[in-house]
Amino acid sequence: TNSFYQVLSAEAYSKHGFNVSGVIFDELHTQPNRALFDVMTKGSGDARTQPLYFLITTAGTDTHSVCFEQHQKAKDLLAGKEVDPTFYPVVYGADPEDDWLDENVWRKANPSLGVTVPIDKVRATAHSARINPAEENSFRQLRLNQWVKQSIRWTPMHIWNQNNQPVDLADLEGRVLRRPRPGEHHGHHGVRACVSTRREHGCVQGVPWFWIPEEGMTARVNRDRVPYDLWAKKGLIQVTDGNVVHYGAIEAAIEELGERFNIRQIAFDRWGATQMSQNLEDAGFTVVPFGQGFKDMSPPSKEFMKLALEGRLHHGGNEVLAWMVDNIHIRTDPAGNIKPDIAKSTETIDGVVATIMALDRANRNGGQHNESVYDSRGMLVL
Repeated sequence: TNSFYQVLSAEAYSKHGFNVSGVIFDELHTQPNRALFDVMTKGSGDARTQPLYFLITTAGTDTHSVCFEQHQKAKDLLAGKEVDPTFYPVVYGADPEDDWLDENVWRKANPSLGVTVPIDKVRATAHSARINPAEENSFRQLRLNQWVKQSIRWTPMHIWNQNNQPVDLADLEGRVLRRPRPGEHHGHHGVRACVSTRREHGCVQGVPWFWIPEEGMTARVNRDRVPYDLWAKKGLIQVTDGNVVHYGAIEAAIEELGERFNIRQIAFDRWGATQMSQNLEDAGFTVVPFGQGFKDMSPPSKEFMKLALEGRLHHGGNEVLAWMVDNIHIRTDPAGNIKPDIAKSTETIDGVVATIMALDRANRNGGQHNESVYDSRGMLVL
């Protein structure tokens, strides 16, 4: 028949001019836009008498996408709201009101459950997602074919609070430390964070520092209904002069900590902390840029959550850090990567971001050991 097949990328600019008999669009929800979809389905098969287009996909997160458009059309056809004899819809998935932990709902969304997919695997994944909200959306999207939001609340506070074992900063003295800090562009008028951590008997211990500008603090207390002033009186936040956080004061604090601890690296957000990173480098510190995208943030974000779930991220019950944890949302991508979602998070989350960066630097510089990298060193996080 002189027929052939071709595998295409998501780039549409070079795909014009095809005369197709059939197109199989797998995982339509991963398409970044509708360009390739339109090229392949609007005219490419006009010279064929019976071109076929197969659209195969799990649910996604973007309800403004071409995938959701096709999904909604399929649902409307099944409900009798629309008539199109050229479009054959088949949808296996849980309804929005379904209990995602109900095994009958699993079978509704997975007709081959127990045949091609072992139910024990689904049970284990569901159990993990039940206690870890960071996994719930992935379970509902990939196992139950439900459209979910990209950004979700992260650590449940009862999970975080089970890690409130006391921590003694003096125990960190003499340790080899990694101290990441977020970039300067996150909340110039807000709270800045520093967290010192180490691992003891398999547990990570942390002691945080925070800074806030003096001017406007009362207005922020009234506006945000957050007790910055009370935290300052308790010594949980350091107050700096002026109406923005005084980065000179933070640099001075870092230099003092450098005399007390063996700081090997300081990681920084390359988009916002250029001046401070240069100043710290001039002061003799090793400064390393750290990206804020999925590639850099996802592995340590998952490690952060794993430690918290296992009760091995001891933070001493610090009130400010707990507030930041309660603020945080995470964003996911189609590959299952996660990272803190600064845009969706309700308030400052710098302390959490800094801790995640610290975990990454410690893991990357630990080498290959049978024991945890934290068993012989700690981290200092800004």
